[in-house]
Amino acid sequence: MGFSREIRPGVFSVGVIDWDRRLFDELIPLPDGTSYNAYVVRGSEKTALIDTADPPMAEVLMENLEGLALDRLDYVVANHAEQDHSGSIPRVLERFPEAKVICTSRCQELLEEHLKVPAEKFETAEDKSTLPLGDKTLEFLYTPWVHWPETMSTYLREDKILFSCDFFGTHYATSDLFADERIIYEPAKRYYAEIMMPFRVIIRKNLEIVEALDLEMIAPSHGPLHSDPSFIIEAYRDWSSEDVKNEVVIPYVSMHGSTKLMVDHLVDALIAREIGVKRFDIAASDLGKMAMALVDAATLVLGTCTVLAGPHPNAALVAFLANALRPKTRFASVIGSYGWGGKTVKVIQDMMPHLKVEMIEPVLAKGLPGEEEYLALDRLADEILKRHKELGIA
Repeated sequence: MGFSREIRPGVFSVGVIDWDRRLFDELIPLPDGTSYNAYVVRGSEKTALIDTADPPMAEVLMENLEGLALDRLDYVVANHAEQDHSGSIPRVLERFPEAKVICTSRCQELLEEHLKVPAEKFETAEDKSTLPLGDKTLEFLYTPWVHWPETMSTYLREDKILFSCDFFGTHYATSDLFADERIIYEPAKRYYAEIMMPFRVIIRKNLEIVEALDLEMIAPSHGPLHSDPSFIIEAYRDWSSEDVKNEVVIPYVSMHGSTKLMVDHLVDALIAREIGVKRFDIAASDLGKMAMALVDAATLVLGTCTVLAGPHPNAALVAFLANALRPKTRFASVIGSYGWGGKTVKVIQDMMPHLKVEMIEPVLAKGLPGEEEYLALDRLADEILKRHKELGIA
């Protein structure tokens, strides 16, 4: 059964909690499930639905809308074209054929292509344009690349609520309507790391738009609402800054134990130099946790054995993801073992062209590491410490 909850007079949460979903985009782990938040704003003259739900949850969304006993729906605001937010628009328009879809022109193109919504159903929202609903007014704010190019946010002026879509969201299924800051920080950081981090430069510009608002609440499209907007805004300000921490992230894969011995030694050497370490056995680790670790770390050291003259496929996956996520990491290196030869380091470097890092000399061992390799790992730890001191973080 569906249900709706009133968050302010005339403003209702009608979205869907997806308790059991464990994978997003066939890639992103969802250890805590997720939600597809949608909101009804009922003015004295007109009514608007802001965002919808993932298509498999369309019927639950419709139950929630029916629970409000709406006689008509005048507008469907599509902040973002991705299907977990807009995928149920066709179902909503079947029930409310009089409704117009409000979105950016770029979003309209995508919805016509992806969902086959007819062109005549749309009204284009310009940046900072308004939509009066009687005693309530919606203002549309272009906030692109959080995380698609067409994304906008919708601000309810009278109630000082920002419906921010993916911006400030969290993949976190909970019965709580509002975020508990003690619980939500880590899931929110995971969400930022996996989805928002590649766009941190433009996120900083979008934060300026948000901070200029008279704001009392942020209502995102995933996870609980923020009754204290400053909490999540400050977190995003920190995560999207160019400031890094005295930390090294070490994802590694080791087939026969040689690379693991090198990782063990380097970890101890870094800790002895008072450098924080976040270590991940790639085969057994959550990619989301690795992404979170990369949000702040100054250095990435990828540990890999060699397979057919190149890096292990698991290490290659991490290199690919690091390149896609574009963290603010400043330095990188490679350590590992090989059997007879190969081009592991070059392959990994070539896989990370978008990672603006300074490469530190790698350490490779043929077979089991010996005294020479362990001394080289100590020198690597010394070099990392030196670079971190130059940044003023060690």
